[in-house]
Amino acid sequence: MKTYHYRFEKVLMFREQEKTETEIEYKGAVQAFEIVATRLYELLKKKEDTLAEQQRKMVTGFAINEIHYYARYIESLEKRIAAAQQQVVQARSKMSWFEGKLLEKTLEVRKFEKMKEKDHEHHRTEMEQLEAIQLDELATLKFRRGENGW
Repeated sequence: MKTYHYRFEKVLMFREQEKTETEIEYKGAVQAFEIVATRLYELLKKKEDTLAEQQRKMVTGFAINEIHYYARYIESLEKRIAAAQQQVVQARSKMSWFEGKLLEKTLEVRKFEKMKEKDHEHHRTEMEQLEAIQLDELATLKFRRGENGW
């Protein structure tokens, strides 16, 4: 009986390797997104806390130079927040692109795996038919020789 060999095995291995590399890149993009999103959250939280502190001091009263300090600090926070929001948008876009690429690679690998399954099943059926033919030939030869054991 002939052993099974998939004719596109090297292509399948190459596609699986591409998929693995894309998974690694996707995970990197997700991590980068999480880092940038966390930084944005921290800046927003810092701004919220600063505004709350400023409101508390407004009630109790504070100096003009402190008002200017808080205004400049909040303005700088808003600039950093705007920059972080841009980075989040870019990181999300990159992550989505890699997600699409990963889906594409996964589908390609799955197609080759399905082809391999069908090809293997065809090979198995073919081998079973050959075995049945050989058994029939053996039975016929035995019968012709008079070795009928039945």
